[in-house]
Amino acid sequence: MTTALSVAPFGGDDTAPTGSDVVIVGGGIVGVLSALELAEAGISVTLCEKGVIAGEQSSRNWGWVRQMGRAEAELPLAAIALNLWRGMDARINGATGFRQTGIAYAAFTERDSDHWHRWHEIGTRHGIETRLLSGDQVRAMAPAIQGQVRMALWSPGDGCAEPWQSVPAMARAARSAGARILTHCAVRALDVEGGRVAGVITERGRIRARRVIVAGGVWSRALMGNHDIDFPQLRVVGTVARVTGAQGLPDHPFGTENFSFRPRLDGGHTLTLRNANVAPILPDSFRLFRQYAPRLRENWREFHLRVGADFFRDLTAPRHWSPDEETVFEACRVMDPKPSAVFLKRALRNAIECFPAFANVQTTHAWAGMIDVTPDAIPVIDWVPGLEGVFMASGCSGHGFGLGPAVARLTADLLLDRGPVSDPAPYRWNRFRPA
Repeated sequence: MTTALSVAPFGGDDTAPTGSDVVIVGGGIVGVLSALELAEAGISVTLCEKGVIAGEQSSRNWGWVRQMGRAEAELPLAAIALNLWRGMDARINGATGFRQTGIAYAAFTERDSDHWHRWHEIGTRHGIETRLLSGDQVRAMAPAIQGQVRMALWSPGDGCAEPWQSVPAMARAARSAGARILTHCAVRALDVEGGRVAGVITERGRIRARRVIVAGGVWSRALMGNHDIDFPQLRVVGTVARVTGAQGLPDHPFGTENFSFRPRLDGGHTLTLRNANVAPILPDSFRLFRQYAPRLRENWREFHLRVGADFFRDLTAPRHWSPDEETVFEACRVMDPKPSAVFLKRALRNAIECFPAFANVQTTHAWAGMIDVTPDAIPVIDWVPGLEGVFMASGCSGHGFGLGPAVARLTADLLLDRGPVSDPAPYRWNRFRPA
């Protein structure tokens, strides 16, 4: 088994421009698709990625593209994103691996059953097609399933894609549309003149721009903190595995309360422990405790608190720096956390109890991703208060891959002052301000 995660190669541009209409910080799915949106609109745009395109969470996620189960505030974006995913391969003239397979969540407990019945009502109000399946209907869908399954929620319009190949293909399309894409080019700081942004200062030099999009994922807080802007964001670690050898499973993503899987185009399955993430205790955990306490109380089962080396690294790391010195962004080109062996064992054990075919699998790859989480687990898609010309598109809270096309579309709409594809109110920065 290897813990190395491969991502489709993408070669960045050799030279950096001196100026651009817009600079984007971050080469994950939100940054890359924002570059594509702006380039398609005829805007001069340069994307700066400190490491490689999709090197972090955008290639490490489950690959689910779903409406079902999302927070109500995200549902408008989820519906828009799904529609954009359906046409993505044609749009980018590339392969994301997207297919509309449907997604099922099966419930074995009364609590989980009640949860999905309630969500079915929410989805119906928002026009999301979902169906409540009886236990017998679930067994007809998945004849190999074991245990006393009570019901399932089935979302026929949802699907999945292959994260490792999707975002590099999108980046190639963005470059073909006219975007400049720089890899191994860390943005050290924003270039600020008179209270508004004038560009960015990178390790390769200054790039002038009147607008900057911060789409840095887990790194967005550090970048903004250097400018005394407190973006409330913490990070959690999710563990995932690729397994091979399981036969007779449903041909669509399938989840339960304690594990989930999806079929991969390479013949294997992506397997993970559901509702379980490691939450490193960091200095920011104390600084932001009051904002995160309500979510921690509500979802305490999901987070496994850990104190490790990250605490002391963050404690001693500078919170302000000069743009003429090497920064944390260069010191860590790709954040590559260690997967949890305990979580992997639990996921496989739970999967075997439900589908005995998992007893025959080989775990070929295991990896982890660092997930950026806001206090309400909803992204911020908004202008940054107090710093004119800077736009935040971050905090996707583990939902960025599926929502990415819609987040990028809304970002471009607001940047270009065109009619927004969705009401931006739920994603505004000021929802975190004290009352």
